[in-house]
Amino acid sequence: MSKTLIRGAKILGGEPQDVLIDGERVAEVGTGLSAEGAHVVEAEGKILLPGLVDLHTHLREPGREDSETVLTGTKAAAVGGYTAVHAMANTFPVADTAGVVEQVWRLGKESGYCDVQPVGAVTVGLEGKKLAELGAMHDSAAGVRVFSDDGKCVDDAVIMRRALEYVKAFDGVIAQHAQEPRLTEGAQMNEGVVSAELGLGGWPAVAEESIIARDVLLAAHVGSRVHICHLSTAGSVEIVRWAKSKGWNVTAEVTPHHLLLTDELVRSYNPVYKVNPPLRTEADVLALREALADGTIDCVATDHAPHPHEDKDCEWGAAAMGMVGLETALSVVQHTMVDSGLLDWAGVADRMSFRPAAIGRLEGHGRPVAPGEPANLTLVDSAYRGVVDPAGFASRSRNTPYEGRELPGRVTHTFLRGRATVVDGNLT
Repeated sequence: MSKTLIRGAKILGGEPQDVLIDGERVAEVGTGLSAEGAHVVEAEGKILLPGLVDLHTHLREPGREDSETVLTGTKAAAVGGYTAVHAMANTFPVADTAGVVEQVWRLGKESGYCDVQPVGAVTVGLEGKKLAELGAMHDSAAGVRVFSDDGKCVDDAVIMRRALEYVKAFDGVIAQHAQEPRLTEGAQMNEGVVSAELGLGGWPAVAEESIIARDVLLAAHVGSRVHICHLSTAGSVEIVRWAKSKGWNVTAEVTPHHLLLTDELVRSYNPVYKVNPPLRTEADVLALREALADGTIDCVATDHAPHPHEDKDCEWGAAAMGMVGLETALSVVQHTMVDSGLLDWAGVADRMSFRPAAIGRLEGHGRPVAPGEPANLTLVDSAYRGVVDPAGFASRSRNTPYEGRELPGRVTHTFLRGRATVVDGNLT
């Protein structure tokens, strides 16, 4: 069995310690450790975190391999410090059957760069009319626990209630893309001052907030779990905060781009800033940061949405919505949350590993850096500063909103069950 000795790392930002990996697990944690024949990683000044877990990744396979594949997407994940990702169901064909989720799960096993946990569709074909095979997907080899029609909203209250009731049988969770479709027909960006000045169709905050309000009430009524995808408005924060104060089983995520970017960027008409939900106002951004800091928002999820060049290099109205995010997420979180003093590194581990793994009921991930635990680990050089260059991305797509922007932090090593997938910032 291979051994690796990580020397002098700050576990969750604490005092420097050594970590000995033996095979797939952490064998020892302490100071002055040694191990004959171990590969030594000098980690002085670096931060050691549990492997990051993403609840919201679009890997595009099957069907849109021109954008991303499970292999390229998991490579991007490993570079970003992730050891597990949840793959969304809006593929072609849709992941609404046991066969499709098992295909995605097996492709993840074959890639070897990070674990891939498929997310099953809530409704057949994401059409919102008939429940998909939720039980069969759960009972499959993929063991699906999270279900979402992400990209579309389960807007029918009866269908949503039935889904919430169904997944109670196996402690599943419905992850809702909160977007009232009738309020967002033809919408191109956040509804507000900028949309009015630019003459672009507005996407009102209430379109998100009204669905969240309905769904937390439904989840409470049936005693089930609901998770809010890519929460983006200050009003949504207040609804989730209220629901949690009632003791209801509600969780929520925020994307890195909603923690940093605002709708003012749309003035450039650069389609790289076109995303669903849209970039909101500075007031929304600040509210999201505070909510992530105080735990109202449980976790950071990338909503990694790769698109080929031709789907973004066009006029705004015709462009696809979405941004890649796996390779820059941790840097954005460091910039917005750690360097600003809103979170420490233990808080980052909580919001990007512990909590997303718990929400997804993902075993073996989101575990402490401690003897006997799986060696899913991420080593971060937090002192690093660099300019984002998508030409060097592992992802097949390049639609990042951060091109040319300086961001802090760099993942130097990622370990998946003791095996290095990234060494000195490069894929193995």
